[in-house]
Amino acid sequence: MADDLKRVTKMKNVRNQIALLKIGKLPLLYKLSLLEKAEFGGVLLYIDPCDLPKTVNLSHDTFMVSLNPGGDPSTPGYPSVDGSFRQSRPNLTSLLVQPISASLVAKLISSPKTGTKNDVCSPLELPNKEIRIVSMQVQTVAKFKAVTNVVGYVMGLESPDRYVIVGSHHHTAFSYTGQEWASSTAIITAFIQALMSRVKTGWRPKRTIVFCSWGGTAFGKIGSYEWGEDFRKVLQKNAVAYISLHSPVRGNSSLHPVASPALQQLVTEKNNFNCIRRAQCPETNVSSVHIQGDADYFINHLGVPTVQFAYEDIKALEDPGFLSEALFPTHATQIEEKDPFFKLHETITKLSGEVILQIANEPVLPFNALDIALEVQNSLKGDQPNTHQLLAMASHLRESAEIFQSDEMRPANDPKERAPIRVRMLNDILQDMEKSFLVQQAPPGFYRNILYHLNEKTNQFAILVEAWEHCKSLTSNETLQEALSEVLNSINSAQVYFKAGLDVFKSVLVGKN
Repeated sequence: MADDLKRVTKMKNVRNQIALLKIGKLPLLYKLSLLEKAEFGGVLLYIDPCDLPKTVNLSHDTFMVSLNPGGDPSTPGYPSVDGSFRQSRPNLTSLLVQPISASLVAKLISSPKTGTKNDVCSPLELPNKEIRIVSMQVQTVAKFKAVTNVVGYVMGLESPDRYVIVGSHHHTAFSYTGQEWASSTAIITAFIQALMSRVKTGWRPKRTIVFCSWGGTAFGKIGSYEWGEDFRKVLQKNAVAYISLHSPVRGNSSLHPVASPALQQLVTEKNNFNCIRRAQCPETNVSSVHIQGDADYFINHLGVPTVQFAYEDIKALEDPGFLSEALFPTHATQIEEKDPFFKLHETITKLSGEVILQIANEPVLPFNALDIALEVQNSLKGDQPNTHQLLAMASHLRESAEIFQSDEMRPANDPKERAPIRVRMLNDILQDMEKSFLVQQAPPGFYRNILYHLNEKTNQFAILVEAWEHCKSLTSNETLQEALSEVLNSINSAQVYFKAGLDVFKSVLVGKN
């Protein structure tokens, strides 16, 4: 997009002009921020039909987007409780933003209908020299509405102050997305029902399992952000993991698990085990990529390891991007067509449930420290400038993680060597590993947790990719240097964190001797 913007701004004065913007491979908020800096006046958003699965025809449908990065916009960074100061923010951007259907875009640019010839879709293309005059008027009326969360829990027996959080979302009365919430609610309800049958027999998990049904998700993850901000101090210390059930059945072609690097091994094991029980089970790739939904706050503000299982269409996986930022109304019949016998819902329930129970019950958290170090090294592979210091620091991180994994994790997994104080110290280190990778500043729409990539095809750190692109259009490389410094400090912080943990264990052992 940076190249397109540079080319357009060279051709003409874009001040107060209207941009035609395709939702796609970069976060919408990031694209809008670039247009805002270029002093555009408005934006018409659309989705190219060629980017959608062949089974879906949404050319004539309008959609909704949220310009809210998260939470109550009038109380940014602090909870929206009675008595809180509310900032006056009638608009979230200086741009006039209006989503339009692909069919309307075709009319605006006098393009013939998009079609498919020989299984090749013809994308919408703008004419090179034709001029289109479009007047745009958008009226926004700001209103305060009540958003409600529903939260329940099963108290843990041994570590009740450690929380495994399970998040779904429910229908909001003024929501635009129809029945999209139904799959999420069905799965969490089924799991709670199964779990409570065990609880009635006297069983309890070792750690507390917290069930959350969030409100206001479509309007910028309002419920989850406000709950997180309200309990921030508690969650920073006590939250162990977040299991997301956001939109678990978006298609019926392929299972797409997303997990923090520390949890990828666990997710792979659970998926492989379930494959044995299923007739058809294609190879599944577990990755750490940006996801939509209420996991946002837990990933980017708390650094909590996160897991999400979801079924996608193959087209959505082949062309990774941010199309899910566009919210189309979803009806119950569409959900039933994707999964008429609810087998996909059942699979997601089992996989998510097994992960939840293992994290909640294992004496030692099933997190892998070495996988984090390997993910960091993989993110620095390729032809990337100015990364020699990062590579050296990543090598030190891997060495510390390997020692930690062998010297501390393996003995702790032996029941004969599970001293309670040792296990507690080890779990405290494991649950906070990701916090080192939360950078202070990230471009709009980008994750602050740099362990997550933009998509499946981009393995590099997202903030570095953006900084390299940004520097192409500038004479200064200050933005790149800032991004490199952020990544370097994160890797160094993680390396120091592991080393300090090893030193603590050594001092405890010496004290015992």
